[in-house]
Amino acid sequence: MAIHETAVVDKSAELDSSVEIGPYAVIGADVQIGAQTKVEAHAVVSGPATIGERNLIGSFAAVGGAPQDMNYKGEPTELIIGDDNQIREYASIHRGTPGGKQKTVIGSHCLLMAYIHVAHDCQIGDHVVMANVATLAGHVQVGDRAAIGGLVAVHQFCRIGAFSYIGGVSGVGLDVPPYVIVAGIRDQTRVSGINKVGLRRSGFSREVISNLDSVFRTIYRSPNLLLKDALELARKEYGECAEVAHMIEFFETSKRGVIRRTEV
Repeated sequence: MAIHETAVVDKSAELDSSVEIGPYAVIGADVQIGAQTKVEAHAVVSGPATIGERNLIGSFAAVGGAPQDMNYKGEPTELIIGDDNQIREYASIHRGTPGGKQKTVIGSHCLLMAYIHVAHDCQIGDHVVMANVATLAGHVQVGDRAAIGGLVAVHQFCRIGAFSYIGGVSGVGLDVPPYVIVAGIRDQTRVSGINKVGLRRSGFSREVISNLDSVFRTIYRSPNLLLKDALELARKEYGECAEVAHMIEFFETSKRGVIRRTEV
């Protein structure tokens, strides 16, 4: 274990013998850190928090702090982080709240760039990218391999679908469907189409991408169809495709509503 002489580590913290703690970093009580994780200079990790293996926590990051919730009274909640994540400098990630899921969860293989913010009770999947200064309000859910551009702000309780892409400087107030590209500010946020480049890079077949594109056109380019009718038509034509079924289910289970505006 390599702990710099100026670092402060609480006696109750449990660190693997291969963990590295940089100068002036602070590791608080009830923190568990797995093998080969590195905490850089001046970072603060507060507990209760469980952090997996081979993570990087950048300089001046604040990880596991108390939630920014006016109803929070110091109850024991937690942060759980998986493996192989990069959490870059000045990032802030908060624990859950008793009124929410009681925990904030980040998966594995994520790249969370400088100055990002993940608020209380967020649930982030695997291979997620958040560019600089992207911000998630409380209770946001982010699906696997979603990409969130720089300076994006996501409203509380929104869901960001898997394999979606949100362009920089966007404001998201409704759910973002899986597999699509969106951009824009609040009521001007638009869905422009299927994230074909991202899907190809992730190994999706041409047939699946074609099916999703057809379903997108049915849902977004059929002005004479109500949403429920468009979803039913998509289910009849492509419902055997697992990705299409997931997209339809996403629409049907939305509580905030899904972004419907499209580019002309």
